[in-house]
Amino acid sequence: MTIVGSYNIHKAVGTDLRRDPSRVVQVIAEMGADIVGLQEVDRRFGDRRGVLDPTRLAAETGLTPVMLTDRLGKAAHGWHGNLLLVRGALVERAEAISLPGLEPRGAIMADIRLHGQPLRVITAHLGLLRQSRLLQSRLLARHVAATDGRPTLVMGDFNEWRLGADCGLMPLRRELRAVKRSALTRPSFPARMPVLPLDRIMACPQLDLHDLRAHDSPLARRASDHLPLRAALRLPQAQSAVM
Repeated sequence: MTIVGSYNIHKAVGTDLRRDPSRVVQVIAEMGADIVGLQEVDRRFGDRRGVLDPTRLAAETGLTPVMLTDRLGKAAHGWHGNLLLVRGALVERAEAISLPGLEPRGAIMADIRLHGQPLRVITAHLGLLRQSRLLQSRLLARHVAATDGRPTLVMGDFNEWRLGADCGLMPLRRELRAVKRSALTRPSFPARMPVLPLDRIMACPQLDLHDLRAHDSPLARRASDHLPLRAALRLPQAQSAVM
């Protein structure tokens, strides 16, 4: 069984308005995940410096970043604030994706092998405007469609609370065939009293995604304005995996 997670760390600024990266690392360790998509890991202006200590992160969680050739600054951890962390996975390729819309947004797509089985992981931070989210969802759906059968997991802060037909994620959900999985969401924002399901973890039908929940601990309620999401993931049997 593989544990996956998504966490908007809000540049390590907590609900008490203090920047404390050590709390974020502790929350990630609490999750016990094997794959984690992070958002807002870099400062937005200036040298876009990353707010975490990758050495400490690896030591305390066993997770290491998927390396990217594209970054918005030498001091940045990821791409438009996105960072993908893995444990015990072979990274075959990774791509930084620029997303359309009025705000600068991005995603990371990585093809990995976990326990010898192929998996495509996309982590993203979508825009605040619904029209931008529709454009971004359509672009990500094209990346999902181009997997040649590779099972795909998509997660991130999608800034979308709607669950029905007017959801700005519908192009992506249709491609994943996750349209009828609206129940697989959990409120994650704001962290102190979560009511909005802004963060999502979605998977194609080849993957068994279950036990989806917000990771709600006293520390998680202080470390960021979002609670992290976590879920259990069962990969396809080796003989049915493609690639």
